[in-house]
Amino acid sequence: MKNMVRYFIAITFIAIGVMLVLANIGVIHFNFSLAWSYIYPIFFIVIGLKWLFDFLKKIGGSWIFGSFFILFGTLLLLDRFEIISFTFGDIFKLWPLLIIYIGFMLVGRKKMKVEYKGDHGDHTSMFSFGSHEFINQNWKVEPMKLSNWAGDFYFDFSKAFIPDKEIPITIHSLAGDVTILMPESVEFKVYASVKAGEVNVIGQTAEGINRSLTYETKAYDTSLRKIDFNIKLKAGSIRIDYV
Repeated sequence: MKNMVRYFIAITFIAIGVMLVLANIGVIHFNFSLAWSYIYPIFFIVIGLKWLFDFLKKIGGSWIFGSFFILFGTLLLLDRFEIISFTFGDIFKLWPLLIIYIGFMLVGRKKMKVEYKGDHGDHTSMFSFGSHEFINQNWKVEPMKLSNWAGDFYFDFSKAFIPDKEIPITIHSLAGDVTILMPESVEFKVYASVKAGEVNVIGQTAEGINRSLTYETKAYDTSLRKIDFNIKLKAGSIRIDYV
């Protein structure tokens, strides 16, 4: 942390000095607001370069965070020079990078474990890739624990056979989208969270970084037939709509 503060102060002085020189020779018009808009993207780039170099020299660092900060800072700078349009709030749009990073990490693995197993009637998937669709007519809803590296989940509960009991469904994924269609006759509650992305549950929305949303239908507590969703994504979108 001390090193980052030192780097930040150093970059601030360097950037302000360069801009003052350019202002003195008539290249730009200097003001602090303008200076700051250039300083913090450069800070991200420098920190990213340090992490990347430290990783390559095998003295710590991180190639993932290093490359991400370099890209993020570069995009911000390109916006400042009016080459592209990209603001700090657009960071969540970079979530597909997680899929790329996962691919690179798997290249270095000798073996990836993919396992499907049942536990007391539960349906469990661990460390899988690809899409999961539950759309067949009269598919039976059972307790589920689904984990995915990357891929989408699609549930159509209007086509499902739903027993008269409380059914927990847990979905965890690094990257992907979760879409759920619910009939209005079925009660449910949901806890949904994303590190980067969007949550939309029956019109209630939350988007950006580290967002979560909790929702419960009015008759959930008194209903015999109901579904309890727990959905967590590192990056992607979660959407629940009535059909």
